[in-house]
Amino acid sequence: MSTVDMFRYAIPTHRPSSGGVNGSPALSGYGPLTSTVPKELVHRAAVAEVLLTGWERHEDTRFAVTAQWPRGHSFFTPVNGTHYDPMMVAETIRQVGSLLAHAEFDVPAGHQFLMHDLEVAVQPQHLGLEGVPAALDIEVTYTEVKQRRQGHAGARYEVVIRRDGHVVATGTAAYTCVSPDVYRRVRGSRLSGGRPALRLCAPVSPQSVGRMSPTDVVLSPLGEAGTWQLRVDTRHPILFDHPVDHIPGMVLVEAARQATIAVLSRTSPDTYGLLPTRVTARFQRYAELDSPCTIEAHELPAGPGQSLVLVSGRQDGQPLFDATVTARGVHV
Repeated sequence: MSTVDMFRYAIPTHRPSSGGVNGSPALSGYGPLTSTVPKELVHRAAVAEVLLTGWERHEDTRFAVTAQWPRGHSFFTPVNGTHYDPMMVAETIRQVGSLLAHAEFDVPAGHQFLMHDLEVAVQPQHLGLEGVPAALDIEVTYTEVKQRRQGHAGARYEVVIRRDGHVVATGTAAYTCVSPDVYRRVRGSRLSGGRPALRLCAPVSPQSVGRMSPTDVVLSPLGEAGTWQLRVDTRHPILFDHPVDHIPGMVLVEAARQATIAVLSRTSPDTYGLLPTRVTARFQRYAELDSPCTIEAHELPAGPGQSLVLVSGRQDGQPLFDATVTARGVHV
């Protein structure tokens, strides 16, 4: 199967009932910005990592979702201390797909989500930190919905994220769903955990990849410019929020971001102020925990005031994922 499982977590079998709060429009029982949606519906073990606060169906393929971004986060740290991390946008889009698949398309407990691709574009002028957490209104449109006899089989959806009426970000994602039996056949012995995970390798300098702490670095030096080994720390409380049998897709997206900053650091003295404005990622196969993954990146020609980097990952001689990342200084 030529996809990467970005979300894997058991969910409850119940479906929340619809209903408004204090006269507000119905958001499936959850008032906007009063509480988060159940963590199981977005495949998070920690309540603190749930970004979505409510949802409502408008049409068969159109939904409204609400979310809140905290002013501070232990991993999605503000860029330059002034702007929300665009990777938080990617995580928001991931959570939207999981939430609606379970709550509105009746995907059962135990089914696995296999992400094919993810695209995120942000508007830096609306990503600035303010005195309160960012309250978000998200418009979701499904452009393709796949149904089989057994139920919902996958979809492609588009999102528009607004903050105070301004478009903060847009994005698209595509996934398929598989039953536990199919997943067991696909993953086979990988589910048994018989092969030991790789030993944790040393990180590159955090400052060279736009990070402050070495624990948040996902690249390890290989002694060659533009090439690294993926650094996989299964103890990381955000990237590995719960036990999985493979490397989550969000780790690969973060690797693409860090590789981009590392490449651009050779020509820019201020990598901490570089803001990814567009990320397009495609996933070819599962990233395994017990085999080294090589990350490569090189800069491509780009327009004025911005940079473009192509990042790819390989494992066991096979393509794993590829991503293009556009970045610019937060003050440009």
